[in-house]
Amino acid sequence: MASGSDSDAPETSYIMKDREDASLVGTHCQYEYCNQLDFLPFFCQSCTKTFCLDHRSESAHKCSNPGAWAQRKRQAQLSKPSIGQGRTLRDKISEKPCAADCDTIVGTSLTPGVHCDTCNRDYCLKHRFKDDHNCKNLTPLGARPMQIDVAQRTKSALDRLRAWGTAKKEQAGRALPKPKPSSAAARLVAVNSLKKSAKGDDKLAPEKRVYVYVEAEAETAKAKFPKGEFFYSKDWVIGRVLDAAARSLQVQNINNQSSDERDKLRVFHVEGGRLLEFGEKVGTALQSGNTLVLLRGVGAPPDLIEA
Repeated sequence: MASGSDSDAPETSYIMKDREDASLVGTHCQYEYCNQLDFLPFFCQSCTKTFCLDHRSESAHKCSNPGAWAQRKRQAQLSKPSIGQGRTLRDKISEKPCAADCDTIVGTSLTPGVHCDTCNRDYCLKHRFKDDHNCKNLTPLGARPMQIDVAQRTKSALDRLRAWGTAKKEQAGRALPKPKPSSAAARLVAVNSLKKSAKGDDKLAPEKRVYVYVEAEAETAKAKFPKGEFFYSKDWVIGRVLDAAARSLQVQNINNQSSDERDKLRVFHVEGGRLLEFGEKVGTALQSGNTLVLLRGVGAPPDLIEA
């Protein structure tokens, strides 16, 4: 039996012999003093002899050519072409005016120019930064209409989230006793009041609980700010909190059924002013007394709320 291609060799010096032979008549182990008949023998890729299960490794049968298979494998890997081998690099860049409509010609030996990957244009050194050539208001060259539409929808959703987040921050204390607690003692009183009304798994140990206010934006729930007071385990991730909160507030949750961000729910942390990642731990991201809001169609993090 041939040892096969060196580049496809397994990570061990031995391979099972006659794996595709239906008869399986067996072969005697060639290790001295053994000679055992093995119906599933192993082939040593270093000394090219056949051995039983107990003597299949190089050390077990005291291989006469140890490490030969590994050396062949290394040589095969070194002989593979490197990335980019055989490609021809461009040695000439066409000269053109700076895309910022200045008088500078880029693409010359003195002024090579800087390419902006966002708007897909070439600029001189003076206009190389995005703010200097008004990049955010430019439509990328060569962009498909669908790509432009997605970018506009994303910007619109983020603007809406920022505006809503600003208003929500101002109202963040409305679920807490008035006036909004500012001292540590006042916050403790508010949390103690929250613990009396919060709902959750009674089997969860008290030291593992994080008590929070949960609301759903009107557009998310098709109702006027449904809300609730709950406690969750510190060991939960935000994705599990979202599922539990959606069930409690009877908000439609199709995150696992749709890949469109317009259909997906996200968790907005009022005190942190940001969208939480699904994989974040509750005990790390939240504190008792915080407020969470379920939003739909605002996109995924890192679309953060700016102060």
